[in-house]
Amino acid sequence: MIHLKTKEEIEIMRKSALLVSKTLGLMAELLEPGISTLELDKKAEEFIRDHGGVPGFLGLYDFPNTLCMSPNEQVVHGFPNKEPLQEGDIISIDCGVVMNGFYGDHAYTFAVGEVKPEIEKLLKVTKESLYLGIEECKAGNRIGDIGFAIQQHAEDHGYGVVRELVGHGLGRKMHESPEVPNYGKRGRGAKLKEGMVLAIEPMINLGGRSIKQLADGWSIVTADNRYSAHFEHDVAIVDGKPDILSTFDYVEEALNKKGALVV
Repeated sequence: MIHLKTKEEIEIMRKSALLVSKTLGLMAELLEPGISTLELDKKAEEFIRDHGGVPGFLGLYDFPNTLCMSPNEQVVHGFPNKEPLQEGDIISIDCGVVMNGFYGDHAYTFAVGEVKPEIEKLLKVTKESLYLGIEECKAGNRIGDIGFAIQQHAEDHGYGVVRELVGHGLGRKMHESPEVPNYGKRGRGAKLKEGMVLAIEPMINLGGRSIKQLADGWSIVTADNRYSAHFEHDVAIVDGKPDILSTFDYVEEALNKKGALVV
């Protein structure tokens, strides 16, 4: 069942989404070669709790951390650990928050120091594909319109679009109906309606689209061990149009202040 939200509920969800956005902004400030993902995870949990939220991933399906930290060939669902990040790495940081009974869920893939031009392009195109998908998030359109826009842009650049993992509805639960694939055909799938809130999240691989799961039962990696990028926004349909509840502004402000890469 698809749970449509009132405008009042969407405003409550915006607060959850923005706390995630601010947490990712803090990650952008702290991220540098030599820091461990476990250090970042602890800082994120403290920040979320200090600002009136509860980490949305911690304990969800028995996940043991606040953040999913997925470097390089890891697509999503990686565990934070003590291994220091290296110059030239990229890392998807995916964060969830619960406030006032509603979830926010939002992700950004960061460059650690300087990265190769082909990796910078992967990040740029993946982020572009997210916004192209969001443009299709209008009342009367179909879920397939979102996936088609994402898939076309990514595949036009020769990238692999992950099929097994998808975006989703968002609300009082982290994962609600409908599923939002990053591939599809125009005019197919559930009709988009006023009050829907969707977590749209392209997962795009530098090489082929195939993935595999590691023995830890969580971490998803590319089958060919090439890099993967992941960007995510929370999007509501308000007055028939897409309203992005999350923002990359805090991330980009922090990266610009450091002189770091903004794609």
